Amino acid sequence: MVHFLGVICVLILFFISLIHVYWAFGGTLWVNAVIPTRTANEKAMNPPKLLTFVVAMVISGFAVVYAEKIQLFTLGSIPTWLQEYGLYVVASIFLIRAIGDFKYVGFFKKVKATEFAINDTKYFSPLCLFLGVVGLLIVFLR
Repeated sequence: MVHFLGVICVLILFFISLIHVYWAFGGTLWVNAVIPTRTANEKAMNPPKLLTFVVAMVISGFAVVYAEKIQLFTLGSIPTWLQEYGLYVVASIFLIRAIGDFKYVGFFKKVKATEFAINDTKYFSPLCLFLGVVGLLIVFLR
């Protein structure tokens, strides 16, 4: 069961990475619903295309960490410390993002009435919680 959930995490992360690549190359689908906003019309940030592409690569890296840990494939050139502790770090990032007390993201965010905040509560924070919990399950049950 943990292997199956790990495969689901890998697929989700690669899909999210592909969406970020799409945005980095100028795509606009869903972009207004996923950027934190201070008010209904005021974005909290306007990430440049290069940063969006870097985020895509980082998320792909997270997917590789999950895939390697559930042994979908083995990368011989990954440093030992990354093999041992990489999933701890990635799962912790997702858990902190979901549960953390931040201004725009997480279950305990301060800004709660914007389109992004509503989407964050419904979709993004639960997804991060899922990815974090499954990551820890993979670590502790393997």
